[in-house]
Amino acid sequence: MTQLRSVVLAGGGTGGHVYPLLAFADCLRRHEPDVRITCLGTEKGLEKDLVPAAGYDLRMVPAHQLPRKVNLDLIKTGPRMMRATKVTRGIMDEVDAQAVVGFGGYVSVPAYLGAWRRKTPMVIFEFNDPIGVANRLGMRFDHKLAVGFPHLPQQVPGLKDGTVTGVPLRTGISQLDRAARKAEARAKLGLDPDRTTLFVFGASQGANSINQAVAGAAASLTGSGAQVLHVIGARRDEPVEVPANLPAKYITMPFLNEMELGYAAADLVLCRGGAMTCAEVAAVGLPAVYVPLPWGNREQYKNAGPVVAAGGGLFCDDADISPQWIERELIPLLRDPARLTDMGAAALAFGRRDGDEALRRLTIEAVAEAGK
Repeated sequence: MTQLRSVVLAGGGTGGHVYPLLAFADCLRRHEPDVRITCLGTEKGLEKDLVPAAGYDLRMVPAHQLPRKVNLDLIKTGPRMMRATKVTRGIMDEVDAQAVVGFGGYVSVPAYLGAWRRKTPMVIFEFNDPIGVANRLGMRFDHKLAVGFPHLPQQVPGLKDGTVTGVPLRTGISQLDRAARKAEARAKLGLDPDRTTLFVFGASQGANSINQAVAGAAASLTGSGAQVLHVIGARRDEPVEVPANLPAKYITMPFLNEMELGYAAADLVLCRGGAMTCAEVAAVGLPAVYVPLPWGNREQYKNAGPVVAAGGGLFCDDADISPQWIERELIPLLRDPARLTDMGAAALAFGRRDGDEALRRLTIEAVAEAGK
């Protein structure tokens, strides 16, 4: 089998780009401890903190977001892109890159351009509908295409010829045995060992509509016999006021680094519908109530729609999430363990845990075909 000696990974800005990149980097290193992994990023993205903390080489590229309308930035785009591509290609030459794997975000654009000019095999990972701007540009060049969800090739014309790999997930999540770790997780998080547990989060920055609705229903939730683990969000400024002296535990925290603990502790999740969230929640077999972001092109409805259709989750519109909705719809669900079990099984059947391994196989295939 072709050996991977040096791979450049490009992806940054948001967690949806950085987390699968890091999971894939871990997979490469598991198989080949001596492989050289070089990550590309910018000073403005989450990768600036997350990639070095994970132990990987991060090279900064002077990449800029592509303008979506005619303005001064559009005039500057050409020279900026030339500079960024030159820097990126120099990095690829320095590390003798065999392949470039892109996860989206505007740092991926100079990576794709540099790989094309250098004739380096290119693998593009996409799990969003619609396709991100950077990946859409990269797909103009010769490439292998990895697709994160099985419904995307049928729904998105640009992805119809892609290989469904699943989403690369951290091993803490992809190898999670929820039943085996439930007691440990609840103990570590300060939860009661035997109570039905609602796990609430709204991506890394939190979600004010979810926060206020759940906090407003705290008395009803805990009065129903459930306990709550509520990740408010590390960057939220809005106060979340939870009543004191509740009949069951209601634990709040700004951020949970080990999400697998929350998943192991939970019986039901209340969350947004980001692609990474949907991939993780389904992979670990958790039933979920998805409250998609209310703007954009309804991307989060598209992300969560297939698992909801499979019976693994429910939708609640952002405009409808309220203490009253929670009392009317969510508390009865928490009180129905048979329904939760059926929903969890449906989610698990939809989810996939081997996305990192499948993407590695596709990358090896690209390198082998190029004879690198």
